[in-house]
Amino acid sequence: MTDIESLYKKVDGMILIEIKLSSILQLFNSFDPSPFHEKELDTAAEHYIIDTVKDFPAKTKLKMIIYLPKELAESEQARKIKPAIRYHFKYRVMDADRKFRSRFRYGRSTMLIGLSFLTIALLARQMVSSMSHELAAQIFADALLIIGWVAMWEPVTVLLYELWPILQMKKVYQKISGMEIDIVPSK
Repeated sequence: MTDIESLYKKVDGMILIEIKLSSILQLFNSFDPSPFHEKELDTAAEHYIIDTVKDFPAKTKLKMIIYLPKELAESEQARKIKPAIRYHFKYRVMDADRKFRSRFRYGRSTMLIGLSFLTIALLARQMVSSMSHELAAQIFADALLIIGWVAMWEPVTVLLYELWPILQMKKVYQKISGMEIDIVPSK
């Protein structure tokens, strides 16, 4: 099996993420009306960069090289590419923070609701179990126990499983936003 690093060029100990463009506009979302330096990256370009960064361990040093035709590589717009990419991924970091805080608040509130409901269900189960030992009463008591634990499903899912992918993506965005970027004339 081929090592992932062997698929990429390496210079000065850094893996190169190479992007070859024939136009600067290929890098940006053409529907975004923002000023050039604040434009959103094209979805395909963003996914390529993110997927490449995710292919490597967090401590791997990466460098982005953007190849442009010679006349474009030295233009004013080309000089704005680096800050535009950084701005884009810094915005993604802020968005990931917002999503994390939102999901965490949601997880906390559902945990409070779930624990309250579980407590009520367990108390009701205890009352039903102590009042009657008939089969129907025991079935109802067990149903209350199951319903109480089902109420905990959502908060447990949110707090144990949904928050970690958001934090992982935030780290990827942070790495990209601080990555060294070079604009080079294509050969």
